[in-house]
Amino acid sequence: MHYDTFEPHPNLNAVVKCHWILEVPADLEAPKQRIVPDGCIEMCFILGDDVRRYTSEEEFIIQPRAMVIGQITKPYFIQPVGYVNTFAVRFYPFGFANFISKPISDLADKETPLEDLFDPKDVKQLVDQIIKAATTEARIEAAESFLLNKLHETTVIENIVSRTVDAISKAGGNVSINELLQENPSQRRSLERKFAKEVGISPKHLGRIIRLQAALQLMLHKKGEKLTQIAYESNYYDQAHFIKDFKDFTGINPKEYLTNDQMMLSSLINSKE
Repeated sequence: MHYDTFEPHPNLNAVVKCHWILEVPADLEAPKQRIVPDGCIEMCFILGDDVRRYTSEEEFIIQPRAMVIGQITKPYFIQPVGYVNTFAVRFYPFGFANFISKPISDLADKETPLEDLFDPKDVKQLVDQIIKAATTEARIEAAESFLLNKLHETTVIENIVSRTVDAISKAGGNVSINELLQENPSQRRSLERKFAKEVGISPKHLGRIIRLQAALQLMLHKKGEKLTQIAYESNYYDQAHFIKDFKDFTGINPKEYLTNDQMMLSSLINSKE
């Protein structure tokens, strides 16, 4: 299993977190992989065999070959049917709203075909370029050219949302709306409405996801650390609070995270952050 990330173009690095690739040989029989919320939105291109996304224990859909995965608010499972070859663009929480007029909340917890969000002719041209590209660098160039053109067609996101996301990220998710708006508390409702439109989830929900992601990385890089210490370093009230949030967003107990074979992909991605 090979996963790697790449820095975006300087003109996109305010909205794009990274580009990434994932390759898994067809002969490596992969179990279902649990995907957990990370606060980001992904534009993905499936270049290998199909990938299933489970809607229940036994039922599944086949993910579109070119899609946008919106904000994830609960864990779900995917499983490749063979060779995995995926190229994707990962956007910051507020990043993808710069490219479409549709409310970001409409994209939550599902995959939306790219042609439903952009001109189908433009999408076809982009997909053809991505498929025919001989290198990852060529795919990145095609995706960035597409995004830069779209960025020039749209308005820039309101500063209040990007500033709030930045503040939540820097605080590791451990900051309340009241603290963020202490100089102007009357903006609370306005901020929440804008968050729903531009990010897809509330500031509080995003904060919980960012704090959990920080805890996941601590667990990976400080294996053997007690859960009480992980909870303390991640700014949870106590171990019980940490375990509750962990189960809400992953569906499993923290002790299972490093040994559960359904978390291999999540662990690999977090190890690169």
